[in-house]
Amino acid sequence: MLAGFRSFAKSPFAVVLFGLLIVSFAVFGISDVFRHPPGKWVIAAGSRTMSPDDFKARFETYRKQQQQQGQTITPDLAVEHGIDRQMLDQLALQESLAELIRKMGVRPSDKLVADILRQQMAGLPAGQRPFDPITGKFDAKMYEQLLAQNELTPARYEASLRDDIAQTQFLAAAANGLRAPRIYSALQAAYGLEARDLEAFAINPATVEKPTAPTDAQLQAFMKEHAAQLTRPETRVLSVARFSAKALEPTVTVPEAEVVKTFNFRKDTLGSAETRSFVQIVAPDAKAAAVIAQRLAKGDPPAIVASAYGKQPVMIDSKPKSALPDRKVADAVFALAAGQASGPIVGDLGVSVVKVTKINPATVPTLESQRPAIEAELKAQAAQAKAYEQTQTYQDAHDGGANLLDAAAKAGALVMTTAPVAAQGVDQTGQPVPGLTPDVLKTAFELPSGGESDLIEAGKGEYYAVRVERVIPSAMPPLAEIKPALTQRWMLDKLFERMKAKADELGARVKKGESMEAVAASAQSKVQRVPNISRENARQFQGLGRDLLVATFGAKPGEPFTAPAPQGGFLVARISAVHPATAAQAAQVTEAMRGQASQGLLRDVGQAAQQAAKTELKTKVNLTLARQAIGVDTTALPKDGDKAKVKEPAQ
Repeated sequence: MLAGFRSFAKSPFAVVLFGLLIVSFAVFGISDVFRHPPGKWVIAAGSRTMSPDDFKARFETYRKQQQQQGQTITPDLAVEHGIDRQMLDQLALQESLAELIRKMGVRPSDKLVADILRQQMAGLPAGQRPFDPITGKFDAKMYEQLLAQNELTPARYEASLRDDIAQTQFLAAAANGLRAPRIYSALQAAYGLEARDLEAFAINPATVEKPTAPTDAQLQAFMKEHAAQLTRPETRVLSVARFSAKALEPTVTVPEAEVVKTFNFRKDTLGSAETRSFVQIVAPDAKAAAVIAQRLAKGDPPAIVASAYGKQPVMIDSKPKSALPDRKVADAVFALAAGQASGPIVGDLGVSVVKVTKINPATVPTLESQRPAIEAELKAQAAQAKAYEQTQTYQDAHDGGANLLDAAAKAGALVMTTAPVAAQGVDQTGQPVPGLTPDVLKTAFELPSGGESDLIEAGKGEYYAVRVERVIPSAMPPLAEIKPALTQRWMLDKLFERMKAKADELGARVKKGESMEAVAASAQSKVQRVPNISRENARQFQGLGRDLLVATFGAKPGEPFTAPAPQGGFLVARISAVHPATAAQAAQVTEAMRGQASQGLLRDVGQAAQQAAKTELKTKVNLTLARQAIGVDTTALPKDGDKAKVKEPAQ
């Protein structure tokens, strides 16, 4: 069974069928399989439920991943773009399939789970494997520590592994022998290899009547037509008081006496202890240990010496004495010179012989070597204390009736007053306003005009308070402010409208039977020809522009059509010939794409299995509770918010 599991896991079918599952596990993880009190779940699929805390953990994992890619996602933005709903739906599908497979009785044995777990742990980098370096035995404490570093527990990790194995075995049964019919890939080959010859000519702007300057009434009407694009969002003028330890650090001086005092206090912990590298051979008994000691002393290779007793030498690299678990072995190792072998050692873990291969002497720190780090630390501490003192002075003044500006001035805090800024942190030109974090913006846009926030801690030694000086409602700019740019856009649009009308007129003449060359000449243009454009080689013709390429593949042969030109304006075009793929090309691509067609079929099977499981189990989700779990104020959402159309998330 284990061999079958390994082989399937390496197959392309596994890659496809588990694509959804693996991506989901990487981003969302697996929920706890234990049930929660009724109603306290965000997902209920049969006997499986997911708690609000579990959903919050998945959301935070996703947020961190997006932040590493340079994208900031707040809970409110997640709701606005539908990310929370998509996560909940994907997790519901995932939980449904896992529950249905469990109900079918597909459950891996404890032995199989243990075998897979050991393989996974053995595949980790050498320093992370939870195995005792001396005995090679599995170390439960190291295992728990490893999982804790990744915010996991053994129970949760092993439950997810059990689910993974069960789904692997279930889907392997569905995948084995499944291959898409050849006609699937044959149709793809014929579609992709069909080549088309394109002929086209551009509309010469000189042949089109130039539009005259618009009147104000025309511009006002144009503004109404494009109100969505022209309307500026609500902006606010903010005053932000910052109490920053980082900003205060350059103003802080550290007394020499404090540096010396700190160094003397930490001196014993700042250096590094002596470490030793050695090889250890565990002997079956004292007699064998004596022989091993003799051979190592003569310089025989440890691997050859150990192999005579069916053993492997254990290589220990640069360990201090305190890190060696067997005290008797540790005493022996640190009593030897470099290159010296010990006699038989009867330690706590058995009889063994060691040979020291390298000695790294202990290092003793000096004040000068540690001064930069100590001074930086003391400066940071002093700056944090100074920033905290500023907040206390500010708070006392603010509580006494002073506004933010006066209280900040009394405390000596930095105050920044911005130009009008939108909720996204950009100014009226769309440029980011420096110094405004997402938390500052969120706080500012929750206040009324003239409102002031409480002091808010933004990190160690970092605090801020914000005041809304003015609220500028969302509105279109006045015509006078944008008239030059708007006039240019209006005239350009009108010119394009006339060029489009001219293209339609010339295309109609070609359709009635006039040659492309004659019609192009009458419009002071020339016909250009591009042969053999196929979907397979379309990337080579990106210079034609997306609109023209799409129209090329959608047009009927011999029938003229119009399309936007890549550099502006319009084209009149026609497909002059269509070339089907040769039999040899089609056959070759059909076989080459058959695997891809099978993968697509398998992907559909995987998606259908998840959806069927959700339907069969009548899986329920609680979107409101999920949103509350990630910190969204659901009372502020519209009553039909759950049904409202959401924005597509940024790709």
